[in-house]
Amino acid sequence: MSSKHRSMPSLNSDKAAEDFVATADLTQYDLSGFKPMHFEIEPKGTALNMRLPASLLAAVKAKAKVKGIPYTRYVRMLLETDVAQMR
Repeated sequence: MSSKHRSMPSLNSDKAAEDFVATADLTQYDLSGFKPMHFEIEPKGTALNMRLPASLLAAVKAKAKVKGIPYTRYVRMLLETDVAQMR
């Protein structure tokens, strides 16, 4: 890493990331650790209905809120990550 490159700050939500990218000069940061991003392009045509203990749903919602994303997207991300590891 060059001495002129700074480490990326922690961005704990989509809003924080959007604000950072809108104002920062990204040429001053080390982006070598970035990984390709997977964007949803497949239509979501099937629904999943689950019954969960209230405490588990509350924990999932709290974790998603910390990440700055809707809890349904967070659950889908968990499922996609787990399934991808099996491949």
